[in-house]
Amino acid sequence: MKKLPIGIQTFSELIEGNYYYVDKTALIAELIDSGKYYFLARPRRFGKSLLVSTLKSLFAGEKALFDGLFLQNHWDWSVNYPVIHISFGGGVVNSAAMLDERFRAILDETAEFYRVDLHHDDLANRFAELIKKLADQFQQRVVVLVDEYDKPILDNIEHSARAVAIREGLRNIYSVIKDRDAFIKFALLTGVSKFSKVSLFSGLNNLRDISLDGRYATLCGYTLAEIQSVFSERLSGVDFSQLAEWYNGYNFLGEKVYNPFDVLLYLEQRLFKSYWFKSGSPDFLIRLVRERQYAIPDLENVVVDEAMLSRFDIDDITLENLLFQTGYLTIERVEDLGGERFYHLTYPNREVKAGLNSHLLRELVQSGQATRQQMRIYKALEQADPEQLQQGLTALFAAIPHDWYRQNQLARYEGYYASIVYCCLAALGLNVIAEDMTNQGSVDLTVKLAEKIFIIEFKVLEGKRESGRALAQIKARKYWQKYATGEFQVMLIGIEFDKSERNIVNFEWEAV
Repeated sequence: MKKLPIGIQTFSELIEGNYYYVDKTALIAELIDSGKYYFLARPRRFGKSLLVSTLKSLFAGEKALFDGLFLQNHWDWSVNYPVIHISFGGGVVNSAAMLDERFRAILDETAEFYRVDLHHDDLANRFAELIKKLADQFQQRVVVLVDEYDKPILDNIEHSARAVAIREGLRNIYSVIKDRDAFIKFALLTGVSKFSKVSLFSGLNNLRDISLDGRYATLCGYTLAEIQSVFSERLSGVDFSQLAEWYNGYNFLGEKVYNPFDVLLYLEQRLFKSYWFKSGSPDFLIRLVRERQYAIPDLENVVVDEAMLSRFDIDDITLENLLFQTGYLTIERVEDLGGERFYHLTYPNREVKAGLNSHLLRELVQSGQATRQQMRIYKALEQADPEQLQQGLTALFAAIPHDWYRQNQLARYEGYYASIVYCCLAALGLNVIAEDMTNQGSVDLTVKLAEKIFIIEFKVLEGKRESGRALAQIKARKYWQKYATGEFQVMLIGIEFDKSERNIVNFEWEAV
């Protein structure tokens, strides 16, 4: 079998035994030339481990693996550096003792590879000893690469006492990097989340965070130009607008990038599917949304300040930050106001929006009827059949178990009903706009399907209050006018719920 160049982002041997190389080594060269200590956060399956193994091979002097790449002729191959590669990506660490065991094994394997004897039993001292002895043996400073630095904590994030104990163990490990500064050539830590320096890197105060540095925005992930250049022979018949709608959109304050995991599997199977989303479980996020009674349509336009975006710790987890760091939200735009930066977050693409809302719908409805009714609702929208739409939505709410309401007070709020309808439609991959702004206010939901536009307003009736207010509001404020171009068939829909009946009690519509 042909040897795979270590760490270069590849298309793997799954397709006809061929390899395709997306060369990121020019960016790697710039990274090495301009600094020493780095931190990079990216979502799972975004190429972090490939980046780390590329650096490992580069510093180890494995020149043959870089044939045809930028660094082949832009690197001093006469010098080899000792590399300590620490990866917490494999398996689950579920105690501080297991963390110690895993780290000791990594140190001992590295020492054995370089034929170094270690004598200290304390892990921090053993790590420091390894760095010093490797520097002495090679007469070169040491490279330290830490992959998935935060995974032991994230694996235990729902068990705070255990997560805190593991965090303290990791802090003990990472403090050694700062203490051995004189013997270190280069260090990179990668992970999904960005824990605060105070909580995890208190000693490593010169760590440079490049997670939102526009110069390195494309270090992981694929740009459109890279896809068109590297995979050119496999792009016949590819609908690039669909490819972008499904898999592009991740913004790290530079050029937007495609999810590499999705692109590779799409090019292998030629089907638009939720490859990345289905490769992980967002159960913890889903539970947080429910526990904090978050209005799900608001996820389309989350606004956070810089402090909130960078604040993350075991005892201070905001849902917005967690969604951003795990890749379910990305930066839509940045707004500077009075010297403060505000980040507008939204879904990166169709895959994430549909996948996350599908999970959220199952959590909110707690019923196996959701999928059946979704199909009915989609067909009703496709055929512009309001009666079928009303029946489908009514059946969806009727399928919610009574026990769910006994345990929650959400049914009294308009946002609960809007969230369920929003999740149902967004999970179908429809173009759903929450709080669609007009010059007269905002529409609760706008749904676009082919040449059809549906303007939807929700109300929850209080006692004997007069019905009909939802549709009346749409008409009074002329919400439809922004779409009155003749290009679309526009339908206005007012949906009203009764919190005691927990279902639709008035459904009105009008075509314009």
